[in-house]
Amino acid sequence: MTRVGEVARDTRETRVSVRVGLDGPARTDVATGVPFFDHMLDQLGRHGRLDLHVRTEGDLEVDAHHTVEDTGIALGQALAQALGDKAGVERFGDATVPIDEALARVAVDLSGRPYLVYDADTPVALVGTYETSLTKHFFEALVANARITLHVRKLAGDNSHHIQEAVFKAVAVALRRAVAVTGTDIPSTKGTL
Repeated sequence: MTRVGEVARDTRETRVSVRVGLDGPARTDVATGVPFFDHMLDQLGRHGRLDLHVRTEGDLEVDAHHTVEDTGIALGQALAQALGDKAGVERFGDATVPIDEALARVAVDLSGRPYLVYDADTPVALVGTYETSLTKHFFEALVANARITLHVRKLAGDNSHHIQEAVFKAVAVALRRAVAVTGTDIPSTKGTL
């Protein structure tokens, strides 16, 4: 089974190309022009054991908002494409990930119903040049376009870099568990996700 999604998104603000493979071997190649965001997407690919190729050119002279949002949109669409009808997937995944003093807990449901609960504030608004508030916005875009439910909660932490990294790694591990093929049927009493 080959589960791959590929999406190109061109707007007046950004040009995005995303390719995601759900079955590894976890090769990441990410370039968005936003260094900390690249670092987080690399974590998502590596710890999610995804093949992840991302190229985004955005209006960074304005700020990183459109770049991060449109990357989330394209990645969500690529995930939905790669999942197809979701036959055989585990469907649910969760993870609790520590990074030093920071601890994040994440749960995901490949439900077909987009919903985000995000409770992972950071004490500092910038990590490098990256606005930490963009992380929630990235996940809003990803969730809406992948049509998944995602709960993200910071349990501990006072270093913004560690909190952000714990969140991305926890999402990666939870997603890896949810997309794992563990059966043959669609895991829903409705017969569809």
